[in-house]
Amino acid sequence: VQLQASGGGLVQAGGSLRLSCAASARTSSNNGMGWFRQAPGKEREFVATISWNGGGILYADSVKDRFTISRDRAKNTMYLQMSGLTPEDTAVYYCATARSAWSSSSKSAYVYWGQGTLVTVSS
Repeated sequence: VQLQASGGGLVQAGGSLRLSCAASARTSSNNGMGWFRQAPGKEREFVATISWNGGGILYADSVKDRFTISRDRAKNTMYLQMSGLTPEDTAVYYCATARSAWSSSSKSAYVYWGQGTLVTVSS
């Protein structure tokens, strides 16, 4: 399974971006998926996750009420709509496919990772 994340870029504080993650295989449509991010000098951290059926949505406290995760199983694509962006959201964002059908905030639950897309928020 290959994952291709896209949609990153440079945005001003308060702005919005939508990230996409396209999976190469239909099998991803039956698995939980998630978004993680890694800022310079920091560990990769959980952002949001979604189960195979679109349920089980979880968010990190830092993005709750600002980010929205969704997926289109027919297109094997997951999305992350980000709004109210702040400089603290600057990071490389990674999408991942879980081993199981269910959502998870734990990195160890994920078996396939995309290459990441850079989001830079200027103040």
